[in-house]
Amino acid sequence: MDSHSTPADRPLSPFAEGLHIGNSLSREKERFAPYNPPYVGMYVCGPTVYSNVHLGNVRTFLTFDIVYRYLLHLGFKVRYVRNITDVGHLTGDTDDGEDKIGKKARLENLEPMEVVQRYTNDFHDVMRIFRILPPSIEPTATGHIVEQIGMIENIIDNGFAYEANGSVYFDVRKYAETHDYGALSGRKIDELQNQSRALDGQDEKRDPLDFALWKKADSSHLMHWPSPWSEGFPGWHLECSVMSTKYLGKSFDIHGGGMDLKFPHHECEIAQNKGAHGPESPVRYWIHGNMLTVNGRKMSKSEGNGFTPEELITGNHKLLEKGYSPMTVRFFMLQGHYAGTLDFSNPALQAAEKGLERLMTAWDLLKSLAPSDGTDGPPDVDALRTRAYAAMNDDFNTPMLIAVLYDAVKAINSVAAGHLSIDAAGIAGLQALFADFADDILGLASENDGPSNTEDRSDGLMEVLCALRAEAKTKKDWATADLIRDRLSAMGVNIKDGKDGTSWTFD
Repeated sequence: MDSHSTPADRPLSPFAEGLHIGNSLSREKERFAPYNPPYVGMYVCGPTVYSNVHLGNVRTFLTFDIVYRYLLHLGFKVRYVRNITDVGHLTGDTDDGEDKIGKKARLENLEPMEVVQRYTNDFHDVMRIFRILPPSIEPTATGHIVEQIGMIENIIDNGFAYEANGSVYFDVRKYAETHDYGALSGRKIDELQNQSRALDGQDEKRDPLDFALWKKADSSHLMHWPSPWSEGFPGWHLECSVMSTKYLGKSFDIHGGGMDLKFPHHECEIAQNKGAHGPESPVRYWIHGNMLTVNGRKMSKSEGNGFTPEELITGNHKLLEKGYSPMTVRFFMLQGHYAGTLDFSNPALQAAEKGLERLMTAWDLLKSLAPSDGTDGPPDVDALRTRAYAAMNDDFNTPMLIAVLYDAVKAINSVAAGHLSIDAAGIAGLQALFADFADDILGLASENDGPSNTEDRSDGLMEVLCALRAEAKTKKDWATADLIRDRLSAMGVNIKDGKDGTSWTFD
């Protein structure tokens, strides 16, 4: 799928009526009915660009890549907004501490926007590596300071926020008098109050549950802007309320993100939107992707079991027996439903590698298949296609869809072995099934499409590896840069660095 738009004259698929989405807000699987069909507005919380992308990010954005691809395939006209957080996200995800980007800039003696640019570039590189489509709009928090100030003014005017010593806080208890704060996450005000820590010196807040809309900057804060209240910066939650409603309207169809954002980030977004715009629900369907584990344990830096996409591809990590290709990792992630936890292990990744090879081998075989008479009747291609749509319409059930594709693989192999009959229409139907569901929707692609004399080394994969090596050199991670070069050399690939970039030749 090279484009990420739907042709203006493409009608909605009849299968669009059957799409059901697991809504985190209602905790029910609901039929998808957008506000203004065939148009769909979707907002997904993007990365805070102060460090390299981790695999949890990859899984989250792959989840919404599948949602985006399938909606487009059905004929919806999708405006997909995914933001870049480049200010306001403080350490500890609280209202105190240092800005994560400012802290990184201080540690590395860089301008904050240098940090932002470096890790935004890294994020985009990783998205390309895993064949994740870009959104329709990718706004930044710093590009919407004026709009954030305007929303704060609306919330204050509506009585749901107050100013204290140059900072502005959302009044959670005042809001809860007329709204259900905690509806998304299932948290209750009284329980939150009991769990809340002391104010830790933040005595300008009226209540520990209140959260910052605007923070006055102290002399050490690197990023700040003028406002009616102080020279300061916006709160972390505010940017998503502003950018989602600016580009999608006060009420829109889908809001997505990782499970870890459900509270407080998304709960606060709902409160801000209603506090600024009124009681109508701002989002019809909330979708949350689940977390990653490694050998049954939560993936985290403190556990020592977290690895980056670069480490996963090169195999340069103590927990990895080998490197795994981007398509193998993508396929592995698609074998689990987005709402369930996904456990990384070497056996699981190796099984996915073999499973992907089986799928791609059959797909290649299909391209050369000819009509033939077999001992048994033809495969029921229409039934396979109906089952494929049923899988995706069941809350984007990619594991179920992959099972359908494996049934198609069995049919292809049976035809090739002379067991099943097939005519030209049957072959065309199977080819369309793979083009639509394996390529267009699942985003899978062969990694062996290089020149004929280098069938197992695609130019695209070489570009990815060289980009990873360049990133490692930028970070002065010479060990990783040398490892990539040496492993490629062992495969007969010669890397040459020059003033115009990196080039390669094959032995």
